[in-house]
Amino acid sequence: MLYHMKEIDTIIAGCLKEKRSSQQMLYKHFAGLMYGICLRYTGNRADAEDVLQDGFVKIFMNISRFRNDGSFEGWMKRIMVNTALGFLRQKNKNQFISQEKEIPDLVDEIEIEPDIHARELMEIIRSLPEGSRMVFNLYAIEEYTHKEIGELLGISEGTSKSQLSRARKLIAQHYENYKKANYIAV
Repeated sequence: MLYHMKEIDTIIAGCLKEKRSSQQMLYKHFAGLMYGICLRYTGNRADAEDVLQDGFVKIFMNISRFRNDGSFEGWMKRIMVNTALGFLRQKNKNQFISQEKEIPDLVDEIEIEPDIHARELMEIIRSLPEGSRMVFNLYAIEEYTHKEIGELLGISEGTSKSQLSRARKLIAQHYENYKKANYIAV
């Protein structure tokens, strides 16, 4: 069931009082959206489910810190992204290919035809190596700067830029293979 903003405010108030029914309603309303975020970062369903659960625990434990200075959904997304990044840091300490030299953006914009479904595009993104996938998600989807990504992930701006360039090249290659396999005329 989808709720309106007034209903969400009531549910949040219930969560502040640690009402189990309010927590369940909040989870049911946002779980699908938050799961998608978790899956984009982890690349597999089992890890995404673990991150989703950990993220909601953090949301419920810290809901009193939400200050209404932005959207509640945005606040939740940030917690999920940070939870996913923490999970991935713990799982694999060094997933980045450190390349300090500037790499020109050979693939600034990937021309994706409307014939590809969002599901296939998400599978292409999930197939990226972990470091490239994290940087791509943070930059292209979450709209972080390379400086912010570097600070979040403990890498240099140059490494962030090179990982994004690598991700774009791999997405373009996967997309070309997808077009060939599905006979999409460009």
